[in-house]
Amino acid sequence: MFISFAQHLYSRLTKTLHAMNPTCIFCKIATGQAKATLLHQDDLVTAFRDIHPVAPTHILVIPNRHIESVNFVTPQDEPVLGRLFTVARHLAEQEGIAHSGYRIIVNTNADGGQTVFHLHMHVIGGQRMRYPMG
Repeated sequence: MFISFAQHLYSRLTKTLHAMNPTCIFCKIATGQAKATLLHQDDLVTAFRDIHPVAPTHILVIPNRHIESVNFVTPQDEPVLGRLFTVARHLAEQEGIAHSGYRIIVNTNADGGQTVFHLHMHVIGGQRMRYPMG
């Protein structure tokens, strides 16, 4: 049984490492190789505070596996995409912004405002939101 469990862990670690981009800061945060103020982490997603917040609450929720942008999402990614939203909802409740309201933003590629090319969701709130955000 121990060998089976060890093989399972090795297999899982190998898959995780192969799904990471060694130069991606968000991959490094998800694997603990870079510091961040973590708010949530599970097998699918990691959430942490943005280092350049645009509002009192500004949290990033990322898939642990490297997905460059929405343009690289596949049907196999549907469980992780759903998890991004349920974690965002939970964090909004935890931060006390669920009732007053918050914004969820996913930028895609340079013209869409994406600056880190690892799919991520911004959860922003704690103040009245303008449209568009500048």
